[in-house]
Amino acid sequence: MSDRIRILATSDVHGYIYPYSYADHSKKDIGLAKIKSLVNILRDENTLVLDNGDMLEGSPLMYHHFSTTPDEISPITKAMADLKYDYINVGNHDFNYGEEALMTHIQNVGAPCITSNFHYHGAPFGPNYVIRKVAGKKIAIFGLVTQYIPHWEQKSHIKHMRFIDAYLTAEATVKLLKRLENPDYIICMYHGGFERDLVNGRLTEEDTGENEGYRILKNIRGIDVMISGHQHRTEAGKLYDTYYTQTAANGAELACIDIFPDNNTIEPRILKADIDPDEDMMSLLQKEEDTCQTWLDTTLGTSQVDMRVSDEFDARLHKSQVITFLNKVQMEKTGADLSANALFLGATGFASNITMRDLVSTYVYPNTTVVKKITGKILKEYLEKTAEFWMIRNENIIVNPSYDWPKPQHYNYDMVDGISYTIKVSNSVGSRITSLQYQGQDVTDDMEFTIAMNNYRAAGGGNYNMIKEAPVVSTDLSSMVELLANYIQEHKVIQFEPVNNITVIK
Repeated sequence: MSDRIRILATSDVHGYIYPYSYADHSKKDIGLAKIKSLVNILRDENTLVLDNGDMLEGSPLMYHHFSTTPDEISPITKAMADLKYDYINVGNHDFNYGEEALMTHIQNVGAPCITSNFHYHGAPFGPNYVIRKVAGKKIAIFGLVTQYIPHWEQKSHIKHMRFIDAYLTAEATVKLLKRLENPDYIICMYHGGFERDLVNGRLTEEDTGENEGYRILKNIRGIDVMISGHQHRTEAGKLYDTYYTQTAANGAELACIDIFPDNNTIEPRILKADIDPDEDMMSLLQKEEDTCQTWLDTTLGTSQVDMRVSDEFDARLHKSQVITFLNKVQMEKTGADLSANALFLGATGFASNITMRDLVSTYVYPNTTVVKKITGKILKEYLEKTAEFWMIRNENIIVNPSYDWPKPQHYNYDMVDGISYTIKVSNSVGSRITSLQYQGQDVTDDMEFTIAMNNYRAAGGGNYNMIKEAPVVSTDLSSMVELLANYIQEHKVIQFEPVNNITVIK
């Protein structure tokens, strides 16, 4: 149809351009090069191409860039400019490398950033909205990012920024559009997800304000299309009067929303990136990619302890020794009494020969280390929260489904070294820690400890509010990957007695 309006949207690409796994080189239907091939087929003169944020962080290519050449334009920025977006939004992970990195990205990406609910140096960063005429129709577009960013992000990374309530911004923007513009269609790009089940409306997570997509669509009339993100879900449908999409992470999917003004219908769908990648985009960035691959194969040291992860479930249930090692490094570097780490999704662990590839495939976030001071009482509350990860079904211990849906959150199950404890999963939530000892003595409420953990958890990420309120003892602004790499290179050979201090029972 000649008057069909098409919106193509990416979200949560997380710096992936090339169509393979950085862990083992296996082919995967991911990456912006495959997305570009889809866009080349689908784009016409009545098409707008949008990105909904979380581009700068995630892939080893981006970690390598910001570790070695942070002042240069990033590979994903160049790739986005090559794809030729019309407008972009920002996501929470786009702040992970600081203000300068984000501004360099925005200034070179080749498309206006229209995120309107964060202020930079006291002024709104993006416009309230933009208007585009497409196929003779007036299209209004506005962008929002979850306002929950200050709960996770290092203060130095958002020093000159302030985040405004996404819901209130959406409400005010729609009212403004109706009063001043009277557009034919309103498109909302929201780097946030849905806090409730899209079928029955039940809460699927704590209602903290991190995700407000359901609330926005239920209460704010006039939004025709919401392009959501953040949760990495495959979603396309209609809720109340609004059509919505959400795509999986790492460039695995492209959202395509077709609007037919003749009969006023809208058709949202999610397209898999199961197509040959665009060779021009890959050639454009091949030098950066080759340099990254060489860096990934750099040998850091060897290990005499088996720290491989072949079964993630078992590695959490029986605490893989790679967690013991991560905690050991944190305690030695900080001098903390205790240390906590989670096993991230897809973590490979370390074999006898440890490379940078192993490191960035196991510790996949640019987290830094924070030491907090806690009491025995807080420690127990913290461990009870981690114990919610497990559940009993048919007499077997399983992962609580709420940690898999609506978004995988296995990074919210922490394992703590420096203590020994037992989790009895059949006990009621809040009463699962049946034993807890420090240096052979039962932990009492009035004991005091220092505990090292990543900055996300230290800020209360994952709804660990008891940790958020604990006082900070020290911070180390080096990334955890940097700490690990330096430690391995200093010691050359990793050797320690395996520690099996966590017992999970039915």
